[in-house]
Amino acid sequence: MGRMDGKVVLITGAARGQGRSHALRLAEEGADIIAVDACTDVGSAPYGLATEDDLAETVKLVENLDRRIVARRADVRDYAGLKAAVDQGVSELGRLDVVCANAGILSFGPAWELTDEQWQDMIDINLTGVWHTVKAVIPTLIAQGTGGSVILTSSVAGLKGFGYVGAYSAAKHGVVGLMRTLVNEVSAYNIRVNCVNPTTVDTDMIQNQAAYGYFQVDNREDFDAVFRTFHTLPVPWIEKRDVTAAVLYLASDDSRYVTGLTLSIDAGFLNKVG
Repeated sequence: MGRMDGKVVLITGAARGQGRSHALRLAEEGADIIAVDACTDVGSAPYGLATEDDLAETVKLVENLDRRIVARRADVRDYAGLKAAVDQGVSELGRLDVVCANAGILSFGPAWELTDEQWQDMIDINLTGVWHTVKAVIPTLIAQGTGGSVILTSSVAGLKGFGYVGAYSAAKHGVVGLMRTLVNEVSAYNIRVNCVNPTTVDTDMIQNQAAYGYFQVDNREDFDAVFRTFHTLPVPWIEKRDVTAAVLYLASDDSRYVTGLTLSIDAGFLNKVG
């Protein structure tokens, strides 16, 4: 018996990174998966995003765990396309129990130097995309009458100011605000809504040449030294599985009375002095 037996989980941004990690761990615990990803680059994101091959690999890995998966390309900025993908997944798998609004991008720059494109892409994907995801699933969860768990991916930058990621931080603060509002709107239906708030995670979002250049380093080893200064624990970043463990807790009945939480997986970032 797994902690997610009989449950169906929707994950946006599921083709690689944290999204794939969540999909595999929840599948290991018995869940079937609706995997959504845009599988296309975004002009203002200074690194390559997931591809159709990445999404196909997620499918293969979930199926290797003997779980069902419905994978569709959909951009969280496009509500109609996202809703169609969600509805198709629910139709094929029969229900929906858990939602992980995980899709997101990152770019850097002083707030006054951000381009309109950088700002708009960040808000459209990292905040409006989360709202689109919630909008696409809440009516189904209510109609089922069996409750559910909605997990929104925010960030420590959604709880504390952090320089040179103004658009990202604004979007992630907005995600926390949306979560706190939803708690007051859907708790009567036994739907729980929480945020995970990770510090830097060891994925392509930060491990890329553009990020290295912005912090004036040349490689991963030098980047390690910079990012260690952000945490009280002696680590530069956390692993995907660390965030996934938090997601599994919030998705499972272990957290059946937990709602309105900002669950920080931050290696001491929020308590760092100086």
